[in-house]
Amino acid sequence: FPVTITQLMATENLTVQQRNVRTASFDVQNRILTVPSLDEKISSELYDLFMGHEVGHALYTPMEGMLKAIDNKMNMSILNVLEDSRIERKIKNKYPGLKSSFLKGYKDLMNRDFFETRYKNLNTMNFIDRLNLFCKGGVSLNIQFNDIEKNLIDEIEKTETYEDVLEVYKKVVDYMKIEEEERQTRSIKVSRNIDEDEEEYEEEEQYDEEYDEYRDWE
Repeated sequence: FPVTITQLMATENLTVQQRNVRTASFDVQNRILTVPSLDEKISSELYDLFMGHEVGHALYTPMEGMLKAIDNKMNMSILNVLEDSRIERKIKNKYPGLKSSFLKGYKDLMNRDFFETRYKNLNTMNFIDRLNLFCKGGVSLNIQFNDIEKNLIDEIEKTETYEDVLEVYKKVVDYMKIEEEERQTRSIKVSRNIDEDEEEYEEEEQYDEEYDEYRDWE
């Protein structure tokens, strides 16, 4: 993926550098696109994915928007998942040829266990993690969402501007607070049930010991 093509896609004279890093990244402020050093282990589709994704940030993620989010102390991990969904849709619409590369590239990453999900039940993860995997791996991962989450995903997939992302971010954060409260409530109930079972077991043991002692005196 020649540097000149990347610069043409981004419509600016980006600084593109290859380094020994795990994944690609883009410095929005300094306009530096960093990609992993190309080797025989990286397919052309995966390399296209890395480059296309970061060019998407170069084209569509505004520096002033990121600064606003940081000033407002927003959770950048959550925000990045939502923004990744938006910029990937936009870059694939701008360069339709990338659609196949994104599909095959993410399948390659899943096979490499890039997201460290192997042997994990994806449906036990919180909403933003399930959303992130769904946006990258698609329906083939069989990730489940409830009706509220499906409505949120519908809004996320309709975002056009960074301001749209900031708006839906608020709804996602509010929902995740409720999700975490419910998770803690379930955890407390499970803990109480375990404690009650242990108390019942101890009472049964004590009764058995008393009964055995009574029998000894018969």
